[in-house]
Amino acid sequence: MVSRPAAGGGRWVDVDPERLPRWVTGFAERHGVPAGRVTADGLELAAPDGATAELTRPPGAEPAGDLDGFLAAAAAPRRIGLLLARKGAVAVGVAAGRELVSHKVDTHYVQGRTAAGGWSQQRFARRRDNQAKAAAADGAGIVARLLLPEVGALAAVVAGGDRQAVDAILAERSLAPVAELRAGRLLDVPEPRHAVLVDAVRLARAVRILVRDP
Repeated sequence: MVSRPAAGGGRWVDVDPERLPRWVTGFAERHGVPAGRVTADGLELAAPDGATAELTRPPGAEPAGDLDGFLAAAAAPRRIGLLLARKGAVAVGVAAGRELVSHKVDTHYVQGRTAAGGWSQQRFARRRDNQAKAAAADGAGIVARLLLPEVGALAAVVAGGDRQAVDAILAERSLAPVAELRAGRLLDVPEPRHAVLVDAVRLARAVRILVRDP
């Protein structure tokens, strides 16, 4: 379970679906038995002492009308596509439940930025732009091979890393069916590698909870 401060107050907590019933029980023990209310993004729990917990549906999970339904939907096995990208590194995979069932990781050199005012700044900038475009094209090719054939079976596509790099890959017109499945959540991950992709399966399945204490 990962906890971090939330803008505007409270804290974000990421909880694995399998641990969510235990987390809800602990919330009730600390604050009293909460009342549940369905929201556009999931479910809100309001405890007698004023504490609240806003549970956001994980990508691809079905909407639920009550707490028991939410717990079941969050833990239900789903097939999810993953796209992680940073500069010239890309990792693409398909997860079935907690298992990564197919994947491809690739790297493509993209030059770093040069110091402002250098005599060759424009030349380096053009070279860097061309390298970034080539990396995006390679990434789009990997997505086409791994995710495009799976579109009909995927509940969602979860992206991570650098938003600009992900956007450049999914801008390929042929990948529109994949882009339509993209979840709003952007995973905060380091440079994509196989181990990072494996961990991204857990991050993509986690239930995000905004907790506000009284």
